[in-house]
Amino acid sequence: MTKSPDAYAALRVPDYRRFLAMRMMTTLAIQIMSVSVGYFVYDLTGDPLMLGFIGLTEAIPAIAISLWAGHLADKYNRRNILVGCILTLLLCSAALLTLVYLRDAMPKAALLTGIYSIIFCTGISRGFFSPTNFAFLPQLVDRKMLPNAITWNSSTWEVASITGLGLGGLLYGFAGVTTTFAVMTGLCVLGLIALLQIGSRPVPHADHTEPAVVRIRQGLRFVFSNQLIISAIALDLFAVLFGGAVALLPVFAKDILKVGPEGLGILRAAMSLGAISMAFFLAHRPLGKGAGKLMLACVAGFGGCIIGFGLSRLFWLSFLFLFLAGVFDEISVYIRSSLMQHLTPEHMKGRVSSVNSIFITSSNEIGAFESGLAAKLLGTVPAVVFGGAMTILIVVFAWWKAPKLRELDFDELVHD
Repeated sequence: MTKSPDAYAALRVPDYRRFLAMRMMTTLAIQIMSVSVGYFVYDLTGDPLMLGFIGLTEAIPAIAISLWAGHLADKYNRRNILVGCILTLLLCSAALLTLVYLRDAMPKAALLTGIYSIIFCTGISRGFFSPTNFAFLPQLVDRKMLPNAITWNSSTWEVASITGLGLGGLLYGFAGVTTTFAVMTGLCVLGLIALLQIGSRPVPHADHTEPAVVRIRQGLRFVFSNQLIISAIALDLFAVLFGGAVALLPVFAKDILKVGPEGLGILRAAMSLGAISMAFFLAHRPLGKGAGKLMLACVAGFGGCIIGFGLSRLFWLSFLFLFLAGVFDEISVYIRSSLMQHLTPEHMKGRVSSVNSIFITSSNEIGAFESGLAAKLLGTVPAVVFGGAMTILIVVFAWWKAPKLRELDFDELVHD
């Protein structure tokens, strides 16, 4: 009789638990920032395009710095780089708190300029954080525990997203923006404390004398020469780029569904609630054969849910579509993350992850800008429906052009 895998193996490692605590606190802070800054800016301007500019302002520095950050994550102590990232996020949170505290004494233009400047700085921090966090995780557990660690890492992110997005909307609605940003700042402090308790790990062995440009090119060459990795990343890029309705949720909450910031927090949490439900299922029932076909089907399902959300005028139905979108998205994210962790050599994880971070940042933050621009030109509902339809078309194209991804067998990948 085959023994079932230990669904809690990675959680028995003390430093991994501290890593998850850090991940939880920082994600809570980032998600609270996302929902509260978005609603605050929309309250100030009433313009959906300004929501798109928030994503663009964060994406530009994150993309610009990402390849260099991946190079540094493969060359220097990864924990120390993460400490610098969270310190920067802490300072940005404190600066936002100061701005909103003084908002009544400031002209609107100066207030918006300050907010966008701070968001630009958070983009720099997140540009370093993503590849370093990805590369640091496998240093905390044995390779045989890695699939389990990936699942719980994803689950932790989703739990924090549920709590952070919901808490952000509820705090904003009931306690005000100043209290919301104060809580966000405190969470950054807790995340830093958790990270500092993790023991230092050695830098992976590699030739660190090579010029940075050469090392960055090696990472790029590795990603673009591997059809499995590049097709999975590109699929996620275009799907979320066109299907990124999340950036327009303040418009739906305020003007279409008329549920206010409290309803916004619930809607923002819906996708994460679906994703954590699926992540918990995956921890107990890992994927096996047919993972590639399943990934493509789930991305298509994600696009269909985005179309349904755009057409819905009922709060509960909108929540349901977003919940199902989160279920589909979690499977896709899990497969992509596992592909990268298992196929990437330890000494290249930072650089390879930095390429992935550029794609992810593009799909989320630039996707937010695309959604805001499309809403400005087409109207909010047509923009969301168009995005979902384009996501489904991208899946059809990937099925045709990426046969290795289509035929992916997860059992062979994990046990290779």
